[in-house]
Amino acid sequence: MARFARFDRFGPTAEVLRIVDEEPPHPGPGEVRVHVCANGLNPVDYKIMHSAQSAANYGITDPAATPGGTGVGFDFAGDIDEVGEGVTRFRLGEAVLGGRRHRAIGDFVIIAAEGADAERDGVLIEKPEALDYDTAGALPVAGRTAIAALDRVGAGPGDTVLVSAAAGGVGVIAAQLAVLRGATVIGTASERNHEFLRELGVTPVAYGDGLVERLRDAAPQGFTAALDNNGPDSVDAALALGVPLERINTIAARGHRGAQGVGNPQATMEQFGEIVRLVADGQVTVPIEAIYPIERLAEAYARLETGHVRGKLVAVTR
Repeated sequence: MARFARFDRFGPTAEVLRIVDEEPPHPGPGEVRVHVCANGLNPVDYKIMHSAQSAANYGITDPAATPGGTGVGFDFAGDIDEVGEGVTRFRLGEAVLGGRRHRAIGDFVIIAAEGADAERDGVLIEKPEALDYDTAGALPVAGRTAIAALDRVGAGPGDTVLVSAAAGGVGVIAAQLAVLRGATVIGTASERNHEFLRELGVTPVAYGDGLVERLRDAAPQGFTAALDNNGPDSVDAALALGVPLERINTIAARGHRGAQGVGNPQATMEQFGEIVRLVADGQVTVPIEAIYPIERLAEAYARLETGHVRGKLVAVTR
């Protein structure tokens, strides 16, 4: 038997999330099976469990419609242990990382590796040897979101970029990418993360009342772009600081005052490959605040829901 995270109704995570035992699945033509080592946790995971409206955005209308319930999670890393007919892109035993929409967390993931279904089914890429499984498992959603957002606003040399929630899973990667591309980066974060951000080349600014004034003090030259990972207050601050609407990317307040954004679903395989390479080469750090066994997955999500996690939380099945 194998373990999988499931839910069959909407509600608070602690009430609806279950770890179930099922027969291991097997890949069909064009698919591979990944024996999972690590799963990165993302806020979208619990938002889907909480809300029919959020779930509908990912094609879930009735979580009980699937026998045993609907799967949980997007991110995974592990080793290919079965290869379906016709697969030539990946080989048995190959270490990989990727994303599988709302069914990644568990001992095994089945994912299309060839043909038209491959990118619609999810994303899969070879794991560099230098990249450990925990970091690899934490990377797909946050990394793809960060690089897609940064590419959308085109930040580079001469830019001063506001990154909100700069110590969070997406923000910490986006901030480092912007620094690598030659931008000056000002990041909002709680006080406990300020020294950490300074070590990454980011100027930290505290949240709360007086935010706009503190940001002006931190960057008297003004801001030219903004990456919002926090919510409407960050969009408001960016606009108050004179950032053009078209150079604000938001993943936390889409539509607020006309602000729009791209993220994980819009990222290309080329962008995914770039961020994997940068992390494997040590040019971008993905901090992991805590690692939980899959049996404590509900506890891990409870921690994630409190906010203020530095980087990522990871669940492991090994």
